[in-house]
Amino acid sequence: MEFFCYHRDRTGSAKLRDELVERHWSYMDGFVEELIARGPTLDGDTATGSVHIVDLPDAAAARAFAFDEPNYQAGVYRDVLLRRWRNLLGRTMWEFPGGREGGNRYLVLGLGEGQPVDLDLPADTDELVAYGPLLSDDGAAWLGTAVLLRAPGADAARAVLTADGYDVIEVHDFEFGGRR
Repeated sequence: MEFFCYHRDRTGSAKLRDELVERHWSYMDGFVEELIARGPTLDGDTATGSVHIVDLPDAAAARAFAFDEPNYQAGVYRDVLLRRWRNLLGRTMWEFPGGREGGNRYLVLGLGEGQPVDLDLPADTDELVAYGPLLSDDGAAWLGTAVLLRAPGADAARAVLTADGYDVIEVHDFEFGGRR
């Protein structure tokens, strides 16, 4: 089962995050085979959160993954969004044709409920790093869409989702994560 996990940083936690970077990376090393995508969201050079898309056996394993993470345990994060997810691209971020570097990268989160939208891939997938619906724990209810992509700017990134299909659409600067 695939899961989308977004840890949002607590205000003022940058120093603690920096101190824990090796512990965080070592923890993630234990999930190298399960990771579909990972990386920080940013405001300039300051991290604002961490995205992890991971394939795990069940919801209990996903909760353990999210809440045993060293930054979470130490108080770096203020909250965690954890949802089932479906990998519509069928690849990992490391298979993204655009590579690790170059261009502006974004996390776009469309949050909502009710009538699902954007369940099909856009016609042009060349700039998509990861794309899929956010689902309830049992996979039955649609709760939104999560997208990682390369785009010329935040407005272009936001436009990948149907504007009136969500309660809110968030756009965050994103970069590929992991060891350099």
